[in-house]
Amino acid sequence: MSVVARIAILGAGSWGTGLAVHLCRNGHDVRLWGHDPQQIAELQRDRENRRFLPGIALAPQITPTDDLRVAMEGATDCLVVVPSHAFDEVVLRLKDILEPSMGLAWATKGLNPVSGSLLHLRARAMLPSVSLAVISGPSFAAEVAKGLPTAVTVASEDTRHAGRWAELLHGGRFRAYTSPDVVGVEISGAAKNVLAIATGIADGLSFGANARAALITRGLAELTRLGTALGGRPETFMGLSGVGDLVLTCTDNQSRNRRMGLFLARGMDVEAAKAEIGQEVEGVLTARAVVSLARAQKVDMPISEQIHQVLFERLAPLQAAENLLAREPKAELI
Repeated sequence: MSVVARIAILGAGSWGTGLAVHLCRNGHDVRLWGHDPQQIAELQRDRENRRFLPGIALAPQITPTDDLRVAMEGATDCLVVVPSHAFDEVVLRLKDILEPSMGLAWATKGLNPVSGSLLHLRARAMLPSVSLAVISGPSFAAEVAKGLPTAVTVASEDTRHAGRWAELLHGGRFRAYTSPDVVGVEISGAAKNVLAIATGIADGLSFGANARAALITRGLAELTRLGTALGGRPETFMGLSGVGDLVLTCTDNQSRNRRMGLFLARGMDVEAAKAEIGQEVEGVLTARAVVSLARAQKVDMPISEQIHQVLFERLAPLQAAENLLAREPKAELI
C-alpha cells in the first residue's frame, strides 16, 4: 500500500504480536494493546514478546501500550486479537471510542463461551453501525512473524471492509483472500479447535496415521453440517478457513489444541495440561458452545460430543475413542 495505516491491535498474545510484526513488515504503524501493565512494560523494555512469541524482535513501528485510548488515538484501523472469553469485554470498551467509519476486524477463533453465540453477532449487538470482518485460516503466529508463506481469509458482509483488511494484510509471502461468508468462516475457526483436541488424543494413544486421517475427514463433515445449518456456505468449508485450518491445527504440534489432546491421552487432567501449555486453549472454551449449538440445531457431531465428555464429564480418552468406534455403520455422505 502507498498509504501507511495506523493500526490498533488489541491483544498482545502470540497471534496479536505475530500480526503486529507482519503488518509492520507491510509498512504500517501498529499500537499493540494488552491488558496486563507488567507484560506491556516487558514488551517496551525487551522489544520482544518473550512469553508468547520468543525470538521475534518488535520493529520500532510497534508501540506497546496498556492504555486502550492511547492505542486507538489516531488509528485508521482496529483489529481485536484476544481470546474468545475476553472478546465481549474488549468490544464493549470500544463502543465509545471506535469511529463507526473505521470498522472493526478480529482474528479471534472461537465462540462466546457463555451464550455460544457467534462473535459477529456479539459485535453487531454492541456496535450496530460498524462494518465487521473476521480474519481466519491456517496461520501459526510464529510462522507469520518469521515471514513464512501464509494464506488467510477475510470474511465480511461489507465487500469494501473485507477488501480493506485484505489489502492491509496482503504482502510479501502473505496472501489474503476475501469472502462474504462470515458464519462459515467463524464456525470453521471455532469448531476445528475442538476437533484438534480429538486428533491429539488419537495420536497420544498411538492410534496411527489412519485414525488421524479419519478424524480429520469426519471432523470436517461435522463442522460442515453445523456451519451449513447456521447459514454458512458449503464451499467455505473446503477453503482456507475450513479444511485448511482444520488440517493445520490437527497435524502440527504448534497447535495448542492438538497438544491438549496429547496431554489428555497421557493421563493429565485439563487444568494440568493448560498449565503445561501456558497459553489459552480455545478448544476447551469452545467445546461447550459447539456442542450446545449442535444440539440446538439437531446436528450430529459425535466427535465433538465425545471431546465434550472428556473435558467436562471425566470420560477417559480411550473410552471416548472406543465409543466412536462402536457407533453403528452408516452412509458416509448424508
